[in-house]
Amino acid sequence: MMNKEELTIGSLLDLTKTYAAKIFEGLTYPWEALPKISEYIMTVGPSLSKDEFEKRGENIWVAKSAKIAPTAFLAGPLIIFPGAEVRHCAFIRGSAIVGSESVTGNSTELKNCIIFKGAQVPHYNYIGDSILGHRAHLGAGAITSNLKSDKSIVTVPIDDCKINTELKKFGAIVGDFVEVGCNSVLNPGTVIGRGTTVYPLSMVRGTIPANSIYKKAGEIAEKI
Repeated sequence: MMNKEELTIGSLLDLTKTYAAKIFEGLTYPWEALPKISEYIMTVGPSLSKDEFEKRGENIWVAKSAKIAPTAFLAGPLIIFPGAEVRHCAFIRGSAIVGSESVTGNSTELKNCIIFKGAQVPHYNYIGDSILGHRAHLGAGAITSNLKSDKSIVTVPIDDCKINTELKKFGAIVGDFVEVGCNSVLNPGTVIGRGTTVYPLSMVRGTIPANSIYKKAGEIAEKI
């Protein structure tokens, strides 16, 4: 389990690896940015360079160097940054900041999320109300579950207490360089520290320290 310091933005995410760094200004924990994504996009979008970006619809800005499959569905508010790749039948539902050199793969769905530079969700992933750090990678079929079954407010456990996020919808914060194995489920409010590896078919809940190997609940090893 992580402590409060380990859950802060600077401990989990390198803000030099996202064009959306300003959205985190004045915040302590990364999930505090989730309610701000839509407004941020609509504020920043009109100021983007017309030489570098094209407007593809209402509140949708796409870098001209991004590679977008013709079968991908794009809904605003949305910004797709330079060098990003959005593959066949990707479904971007809106309120998404898709980072440079990232990959949103076939049949992957994005909703109210921030994808940092070089992050990859390449096959059949669902990323909702979540943040993926620099070069984070989710294996095929891995998803973020963003709503508790009882629809109650999501909390994040620390030590012997819980942080009330005040969010009913909050999937996961996936730190920089995290590897999540195929067909894993990150339950609401999951936070995974930098450089951690999650085994395939995992059901992850709570907070997982940086530089760890998550094998199953209760079995977490430190990387050597």
